[in-house]
Amino acid sequence: MPESNHKYDIVIVGGLGHVGLPLGIAFADKGKKVCLYDLDTKKAESVKGGVMPFIEYGAEPILKKVLENGLLNISLDVKSISDARFVIIAIGTPVDEYLNPKTRAFLESFEKMRAHLRNGQIIVIRSTVYPHTCQQIKNLLGKDGNEWHIAYCPERIVQGYAIRELTELPQVVSGLSEKAVEEASGLFGILSPKIIRTSIGEAELVKLFSNAWRYIQFAVTNQFYMISNNFGVDFDKVRYAMTEGYGRAATLPSAGFAAGPCLLKDTMQLAAFNGNNFLLGHAA
Repeated sequence: MPESNHKYDIVIVGGLGHVGLPLGIAFADKGKKVCLYDLDTKKAESVKGGVMPFIEYGAEPILKKVLENGLLNISLDVKSISDARFVIIAIGTPVDEYLNPKTRAFLESFEKMRAHLRNGQIIVIRSTVYPHTCQQIKNLLGKDGNEWHIAYCPERIVQGYAIRELTELPQVVSGLSEKAVEEASGLFGILSPKIIRTSIGEAELVKLFSNAWRYIQFAVTNQFYMISNNFGVDFDKVRYAMTEGYGRAATLPSAGFAAGPCLLKDTMQLAAFNGNNFLLGHAA
């Protein structure tokens, strides 16, 4: 049950998206009282009816169960943010037409929520953020003179497989106060088999590096495919010969359409952070 003076254990802002919804379902399945706050009325009706609004393998039976036992709730009211011990932010981080991060838009979302955030809450950033954004959020909230506890716990799941991966992958936890780190570690320890504590800066780069690395891997294998094709050689046979029993090449992906928009977006965010001096990322 929720801690005293809290209606919920967790409220997830952006709770009906690809990041927030599986996370909320997973926490509810572990016995936490969860509220999913979002503005998408169509998704809200779908989820309330026990139907996933997108493909997430293994999620729907658990969704129905946690709705029936009252551990998962859906809200369209911003005031719900005040009702939980933990506030997890899972909203998208936009980029402009040049793929530069629109950090201001993300900060403005906090300004809109500020009246409903309470000083005693643990705020967990789950969204991908441009480096230094977490500190900017703390500065913004700290204008009232209170101490705010902000953690950054980047998600690293493959879309569609979150229900499985949330309980299999280590969770990176960082924070701007010891209390934030301790509380967030305890929370995600309910799901994750291992907690890896880092500094905020390290965690911000873990997320961007991870997605840029995957994006480069997909790009290079497709380049290999085109070279093979131009040479009149079957790339799949080349790849098999490279990877079979040879561990150093085992991570070479197969060729074809791959990656989602976040991989491109985060690679470009990393490039922007490094003064657009990321030639491998741009080439990918």
